[in-house]
Amino acid sequence: MESRKTFGHLAALLTIVIWGTTFISTKILLADFQPAEILFFRFVMGYFVLLAIYPHKLKTADYKQEWTFALAGLCGICLYYLLENIALTFTLASNVGVIISVAPFFTAILAHLAMKSEEKLRSQFFIGFVVAMAGIVLISFHGRELELNPFGDLLAAAASFVWACYSILTKKISSFGYPVILSTRRTFFYGILFMIPALFIFDFQADLSRFTNITYLFNILYLGLGASALCFVTWNFAVKELGAVKTSVYIYMVPVITVAASALILYEPLTLLAGTGTILTLTGLFLSEYKAGRKGAENGFAK
Repeated sequence: MESRKTFGHLAALLTIVIWGTTFISTKILLADFQPAEILFFRFVMGYFVLLAIYPHKLKTADYKQEWTFALAGLCGICLYYLLENIALTFTLASNVGVIISVAPFFTAILAHLAMKSEEKLRSQFFIGFVVAMAGIVLISFHGRELELNPFGDLLAAAASFVWACYSILTKKISSFGYPVILSTRRTFFYGILFMIPALFIFDFQADLSRFTNITYLFNILYLGLGASALCFVTWNFAVKELGAVKTSVYIYMVPVITVAASALILYEPLTLLAGTGTILTLTGLFLSEYKAGRKGAENGFAK
């Protein structure tokens, strides 16, 4: 049992490391692709990869389970990414990065309301949240002034809340007992289905000839195979083993990974404020997780 939790932590960490570097691939693809196109291509690719890896049919027990999968696809695959991408067109990327990092707080509150049988929230979670957010703010705004855009920031907050909903739904899906790959693939299916109407709004172009560019092909493969197929499976596995709240805390690390990737890959300078923010963020992560290993943390609650 303890070894499975260790694998859960490793899975969450691997997921965040990859998700924290996806901005590079997305930035490259945005030169010739619309955000909705990138989103559609990566998840369609992810769906078929999961189908090839585990070509078995998932037969749900009843329509309630099917609705849960549909809601998870709507929240975690469709709405979250659309809201985040639209928010980026109205407000600063740094604003979005900070606001999205509030997702663990929303997850904790929703889990507390939706799963009352779980362990009560502890003060360490909230202390860790405050410390981590302070670090994330330093990372995101070092050398820049805070610029608020109510509409864009509100969209980012909505994306953060939607991801929290997805985390709770994923925890519910894990209780059904289906293989993680099958559950993830079914969620992808509904996410892609809900995404289709948005494609017409965002001027989707099914021009696959763009992938003859090796750079574009490599980056869409990274997003489709790594950030989608692999990472959603590892994230859902982590939620299954650790719980929604405990897993969501790893989201604090995304800005840290982004800073590290920027320094190593894009050769961007690491400032004192960014370094201090990184330390605070990791400290907040540790504080939020600290009591989680005690009894009653079976489902990753009260972190």
